[in-house]
Amino acid sequence: MTGATDVVVHSGGDLLAAAAAARLITKLVDAQAARGSASLVLTGGRTGNAVMEHVRDSPARDAVDWSRVDFYWGDERFLPSGHADRNETQARAALLDHIALDPARVHVMEPSDGRFGDDPDAAAAAYASELGSPVPAFDVLLLGVGEEGHTASIFPDSPAVHEESLTVVAVRDCPKPPPTRVSLTLPAIRRATEVWLMTTGEAKADPVARALAGASEVEIPAAGARGVNRTLWLLDSSAAAKLP
Repeated sequence: MTGATDVVVHSGGDLLAAAAAARLITKLVDAQAARGSASLVLTGGRTGNAVMEHVRDSPARDAVDWSRVDFYWGDERFLPSGHADRNETQARAALLDHIALDPARVHVMEPSDGRFGDDPDAAAAAYASELGSPVPAFDVLLLGVGEEGHTASIFPDSPAVHEESLTVVAVRDCPKPPPTRVSLTLPAIRRATEVWLMTTGEAKADPVARALAGASEVEIPAAGARGVNRTLWLLDSSAAAKLP
């Protein structure tokens, strides 16, 4: 059972990021008002990092009690700790180093020089254990969309897109560098209360249109990323160009 699917189109990428940041702050404030805490799954990429920077710079930023937010990642590049290409590194620079958070509530995917060395399967299993069973009903899970329709590190017709039982998997031979990653699977993503897919640019127009037209998740993995209560597509006008 999945909730409503909504599409919001902004004129440009920076406006999209600013609006998504405002929307996110409101969502986290509301979650904390309801339950005392909130949970957020971060994504990397240009748009994801821009959203975090807008949150950081927002005058409403501290309406959120950041010490009562659990941070997770939808996927991670399996690289050494502190590597510039790791989503964690980018998230810390964009937002996490600038807010009063609880380090124990920042749930990082292990790096390639971490507890399990260069073993992405062990890193994936450890993250699945940290998430627990069932996976938390994350308040908001942020995702990007790739030119071929991938989301998190779930690529078309890859082992990850066919995974039905594991919640976190190692991903090898990614068509985009770096080749080795750790990713939530679609069953884990679909536990989120809300899933927000954010993407910009004309290169994304085809996969966006196909996903929203009901494409198979094996062909367009982003089509399988759905929230329990809501799936929100946040697009710029170029990415929305092929929508009816």
